[in-house]
Amino acid sequence: MKFVKLETVKSMTGLSRSSIYQLINEGRFPNQVNLGSRSVAWVASEIEDWMNNCIANRSI
Repeated sequence: MKFVKLETVKSMTGLSRSSIYQLINEGRFPNQVNLGSRSVAWVASEIEDWMNNCIANRSI
């Protein structure tokens, strides 16, 4: 299992910070994991699963 920070999540998905947090609030993006009092990260495999789901559900 690998944790990734916000900048990496932004790079992986092409989403902005505000879009990521908006999707989290809507329940449409994986929640972050608290690593400490001022540090959060995401589980890389959950981000990859989310991206694969976007691909699977796209209209061609």
